[in-house]
Amino acid sequence: MLFIVSPLSFSQRSNSPSPEDKIHAYVTDKTRTLSSIHIQSLTKKLSDFEKQTSNQVVVWMISSLEGESLEEKSHEIAEQNGIGQKDKENGVLLFIAKNDRKLRIEVGYGLEGALPDALCDQIIRKEITPQFKKGNFYEGINAGVDAIIKATKGEYTQSQKSDDESGGTVCGIPLFLLFIILIFILVFGIPILSSIFGRGGGRWATGGTRWSSGSSSSWSSGSSFSSGGFSGGGGSFGGGGASGSW
Repeated sequence: MLFIVSPLSFSQRSNSPSPEDKIHAYVTDKTRTLSSIHIQSLTKKLSDFEKQTSNQVVVWMISSLEGESLEEKSHEIAEQNGIGQKDKENGVLLFIAKNDRKLRIEVGYGLEGALPDALCDQIIRKEITPQFKKGNFYEGINAGVDAIIKATKGEYTQSQKSDDESGGTVCGIPLFLLFIILIFILVFGIPILSSIFGRGGGRWATGGTRWSSGSSSSWSSGSSFSSGGFSGGGGSFGGGGASGSW
């Protein structure tokens, strides 16, 4: 269901965020769902995107809304933290209430043309919630962030299909073609590699890549992680965007 929010709903809100709603990083995970590696990856992507375009995209994940309205809370955090540049109004907030199974893409005035409500709704339904339903929160957030970035560049349209609806393709490649490639590798590739590296097999077995102990499963020790910090530029929001659930 697509939710459209009127700016009048927020006229009585405070202009300053409370300490617990103050944004200090591009990615804030108060649920400790994401690993530090995941947060670092998303943070770098969003930081680089801002440097390239001046657009600010922020991810904010909490456990529960505690009975508050998703639309009002999302708008409040985006507006009070001034996501986006004041002269461009080019901020986006991806707000997730994990235990409530609700999320919203909040869009600043300046990006409502590139991210209209219907497109935000599609990104939620086709890119984010299919992964959330599987418990893959990083994958869903990452896919959502990628789609938002593409949309601001005009590279993601309403006619684009997600992998789940791509009719038997993986990353746009037909499954039958991937099958042919796999057969080719099995028939020709493995024997060739075996003949070349056969005598050095022992060296490969003993000198492989070292894995950092526990690095891929390390968890953020705080409510957020920042590689360089975040500061809103004074952007404004009028209720554009879309809400969803999973």
